[in-house]
Amino acid sequence: MGDTVKEKKQKKSWFKGLKAEFNKIIWPDRKTLTKETVAVLVVSVLLGAIISIVDLLSRFGIEFLMK
Repeated sequence: MGDTVKEKKQKKSWFKGLKAEFNKIIWPDRKTLTKETVAVLVVSVLLGAIISIVDLLSRFGIEFLMK
């Protein structure tokens, strides 16, 4: 039913550890975050375009071979 004293101490200790780990994180500043976000978006769009072109070419190649 209720938490035992040991379980409460473990939970408290776990949250203390979690807080300590969060304090170790070095968060990026706005400029870095913006640059990295733009880089991810550009790479995603380029990869999407490359995959679309390869798909289109392979589809035409298969249709050409089937005729």
